[in-house]
Amino acid sequence: MSGEKRPAANSFGSSQLVKRAKADTEGSALSVVNRAGENGALIQAQGRGGLQAPIMELQGHTGEVFAARFDPTGQFIASGAMDRSILLWHSSGACENYGLLPGHKQAILDLHWSRDSKVLFSASADMTLASWDVETGERIRRHPGHEEVINCMDVSKRGEEMLVSGSDDGYIGLWDPRTKEAVKFIETPFPITAIALSEAGNELFTGGIDNDIKVWDLRKEEVIYSLLGHTDTVTSLQLSPDNMTLLSNAHDSTVRTWDVRPFAPADRRIRTYDGAPTGQERNLFKASWDPKGRKIAAGSGDQTVAIWDAGSGKLLSKLPGHRGAVNDVRFSPADESLLLSASSDRTLLLGELGK
Repeated sequence: MSGEKRPAANSFGSSQLVKRAKADTEGSALSVVNRAGENGALIQAQGRGGLQAPIMELQGHTGEVFAARFDPTGQFIASGAMDRSILLWHSSGACENYGLLPGHKQAILDLHWSRDSKVLFSASADMTLASWDVETGERIRRHPGHEEVINCMDVSKRGEEMLVSGSDDGYIGLWDPRTKEAVKFIETPFPITAIALSEAGNELFTGGIDNDIKVWDLRKEEVIYSLLGHTDTVTSLQLSPDNMTLLSNAHDSTVRTWDVRPFAPADRRIRTYDGAPTGQERNLFKASWDPKGRKIAAGSGDQTVAIWDAGSGKLLSKLPGHRGAVNDVRFSPADESLLLSASSDRTLLLGELGK
């Protein structure tokens, strides 16, 4: 595997920018945003969250969209897809596509923003991570080292910025984004399909095809306990805003929460949420918390987004709109009523939830 740096992408050109949203001909609550197209009239109705319509459809990818992320301010969105491209969008108004980040050779499977919103990190099926300057559109660095598809990644919450990655090669990668090579690799027996780093950065949560969630002490590089209960591949992991509860999704068509406090009872299972079936595609469907930790959303194979009350487990909504499996779902960090979803139908939907 070559470790050479490839030239960074050129700065954005006008051909990569879109500055309008087109209302659909029926005058419904859906506004369509294309990455390239002709001039069109802007829809007039303003949504609560500053959107031009209650639901905005973001079009531009030519392949399944696997990852979508708000930046920490909630003002911008990044999306990554099977088409090997990363698109950047505004999250209000006409939701214009303002940037394209080309360079990966295979599908983009995960994305994370830096804490200052100036850098975007990506994980790809081309076996590399990459970091991007979102202001210039240039690739800052390429991180080779894994020997199979990189399914997932996370970024440290405090201290020096650090990346962690999980791959089909069974290795966990630890990276300093300022250098090309990995700081270290930790070997595991199975492919890693989900990963989450604790706020303090000393513990790491991983899930894989063995169905178990493992909790690692990164200082000792060993598993300190496991979370057992899923009966199929774990597809996503995310810590709650207060860092006391872990959220997981899996191919067993369940979303679960776990008590990950240091002195929790031996049985750390909290709740199981039903209503987000895996279906036939078996993509790495992701689940996420709202900014206050009160609601949970998950994508599924039935083309809907499921939303639950985190505390009671009650299914609050099954949101339609996509025409393919929903692979990623995120609440806006700035406005919990805004929900973003990414689908195998090649689109993103950004919409306002009812109060």
